[in-house]
Amino acid sequence: MVEHLLLSELDAVLRQAQDELAQAGDSEALESWRVSYMGRRGHLTLLLRQVGSLPEEERRTVGAGVNQAKDTLEQLLSERQNSLREAEASRWLEEGSIDVTLPGRPLSVGRLHPTTQIVREICDAFVSMGFDIAEGPEVEWESYNFDALNIPRDHPARDMWDTLWVDWTDPTDQGRRMLMRTHTSPMQARIMESTQPPVRVLVPGKCYRYEAADATHEWHFYQVEGLAVDKGITFADLKGTLYEFARRMFGAERRVRFSCNYYPFVEPGADMAIDCFACKGDGCRICKNTGWIEIMGSGMVHPRVLEGVGYDPEVYTGFAFGMGPERIAMLKYGIEDIRLFYSNDVRFLRQF
Repeated sequence: MVEHLLLSELDAVLRQAQDELAQAGDSEALESWRVSYMGRRGHLTLLLRQVGSLPEEERRTVGAGVNQAKDTLEQLLSERQNSLREAEASRWLEEGSIDVTLPGRPLSVGRLHPTTQIVREICDAFVSMGFDIAEGPEVEWESYNFDALNIPRDHPARDMWDTLWVDWTDPTDQGRRMLMRTHTSPMQARIMESTQPPVRVLVPGKCYRYEAADATHEWHFYQVEGLAVDKGITFADLKGTLYEFARRMFGAERRVRFSCNYYPFVEPGADMAIDCFACKGDGCRICKNTGWIEIMGSGMVHPRVLEGVGYDPEVYTGFAFGMGPERIAMLKYGIEDIRLFYSNDVRFLRQF
């Protein structure tokens, strides 16, 4: 008997809800209708609460009926909402409230950071010359960052790098130390340890040095390291490769100049410069009136570095080079302060 009464009441509530929903003419009326029937104290909710007091057999029948009625009302509500939206949009169009001839609001489109753009350009240039791309850890062992590159602890060349050391205790008690890598050169040793010649690899990545930031220095920056090792590689191969890179990066009319410099992990070592693209070599503020702009360091891989990874320096030779993408970007785009790359100033970044 109770089951019959609840089902009859449910049928009446469903018919009444459908009639009232058809009369609702705006969003406020629809919300009021929803609360009245499906809210916490709505008609349908109160019926559903009574189901729990019924015997098990009656509970199934009445519960299924209430749930079906709820699904029906939710579907009718959704259809009514869509119908009212369409009607309101049509009314706005008829009244001229919406000017469909106006252009849409432009969406902001993201873009690559200028450093990322330059890194990709550099990689593309060397990949086309047969180099592979590799990446390495930014937290590095002292042995890879210095020792494997012919820079032992007592070597004065270590003063060239203001190192950020990691406060870490070696669980093997071997006295090893960790640091934030000061250059991408450690990957030279890592790659040669696990690879037999020929080796042609380019290593882009981030480096860290404990130094004050100014217009030309940052405590964190990117570097791109290149390495080639094989039988019969000479300094002429180094010059030809870097000359081709300079032409692809800065224009086919570029000239290059190599001058001697010291780097512990190469012998001989050299800096490479290009003729100033602003003054064509006549001398200006950009090139400090020299007519040349230094863009990278390079040289032939030191025999001790080759020996340290198990290569026979009497059989294999190679060259290495390293450059800063931010410096390349500063030269290419006329940027005067390296700190702009990391200031997150959208006005600066939108230019690239």
